[in-house]
Amino acid sequence: MNTPVQLLSASRQNLWRLILIRLLVLAAQSAALGFAYLSDLLPLPWLPLAITLGVSLAICLLTALRMRAPWPVTELEYAVQLGCDLLIHSVLLYFSGGSTNPFVSYYLVPLTIAAATLPWVYSMLLSGLALSGYTALLIWYHPLHLLGMHQEATLISLHLFGMWLNFALSAAFITFFVVKMAAALRLQDQLRAQRHEESMRDQQLLAVATQAAGAAHELGTPLATISVLLKELRREHASQPALQDDLALLQEQVKLCKDTLQQLVRAAEADRRQSVSELTALEWLETSLNRWHLMRPEASYRYRMVGPGVPPSIKPPADLTQALLNLLNNAADACPDKLDIQLDWDAQWLVLGIRDHGAGVPLAIAEQLGRPFITSKGKGRGFGLGLFLTQASVARAGGTVKLYNLEQGGTLTEMKLPRAFGLI
Repeated sequence: MNTPVQLLSASRQNLWRLILIRLLVLAAQSAALGFAYLSDLLPLPWLPLAITLGVSLAICLLTALRMRAPWPVTELEYAVQLGCDLLIHSVLLYFSGGSTNPFVSYYLVPLTIAAATLPWVYSMLLSGLALSGYTALLIWYHPLHLLGMHQEATLISLHLFGMWLNFALSAAFITFFVVKMAAALRLQDQLRAQRHEESMRDQQLLAVATQAAGAAHELGTPLATISVLLKELRREHASQPALQDDLALLQEQVKLCKDTLQQLVRAAEADRRQSVSELTALEWLETSLNRWHLMRPEASYRYRMVGPGVPPSIKPPADLTQALLNLLNNAADACPDKLDIQLDWDAQWLVLGIRDHGAGVPLAIAEQLGRPFITSKGKGRGFGLGLFLTQASVARAGGTVKLYNLEQGGTLTEMKLPRAFGLI
């Protein structure tokens, strides 16, 4: 099922978060430099620092403009962005005390982001860049000098406060942003695994559909031959009422097979034209039950509505109707007597329950049901495709199919569909 809104990739989301981190850090740096300038405590090279902060702001703006472009954010680009942050941080530290600056440990924030979001190769390169910058700042930097009396005590107090502020900012960024970045990557991996599973299911469906199309084409000729022979047999044995009844039943079954093949062709054409008729959920259920009862005349059932108000109007595609027929056939195969069918709905969901009184789902294959060629009917009684095709059709509509073994015996099959899909 296609999602209505295309989600951003994890790398693009993380780059947006990196821009936000830069803006917050830039605001904190600008506030600190503004306080130092206005208080006139520290004689710093204001022009180089202002230029460096301007470059940092320009990188933020250019990156935001780049995010409007359609091309994807690669891991290399993300690593380069983190490398720019390390370089800008090194330049700011160079003009403000070097390794003696309490904000020198902020190097760990970009490295933590890299470790959480990038392959180890990029993380190692960025770690080397940060280590090189830290080492260089041990040797080359502009030392800090306070103006006025009590310089040593004031410098120690500012250093301690700077260490506390740096720890608080680093902890906040790592706790909030890095956790979200890692969660975005995990979500992307889950979506990738889900798409891979859906791709495998689609390949299996395509293989089954190809075989079904070939079988439908080949069945047309033998069914026509059987129909002709049945008519001749009825004429030849017109004086035998018992045989006439059997031949009439066979003729009805052959006609039902031919109608099913024609319905298959009409459904494919309707799906191609996207022409699906509108009817209420009750009408859809009754029409499907009438058609199913022709196929399974030995089955007995009762159905009831328990939803509030008037049944909702729907536009069920042909494959969803076939999914319902498959579930009814499975229930009848388990026990054709006294099937209980219940139709329920609320503001969000349409729920159809089918309860049989059979032996239930064998626990040995319970977890495998729904996979192709897995059946609980025994050898020679089923192909193991009905539930697989049913789940595929219902999943495409955004719904689910679940089977429950009941304590009092039998199986409850629940088909749950969102009212947002084809519902008025």
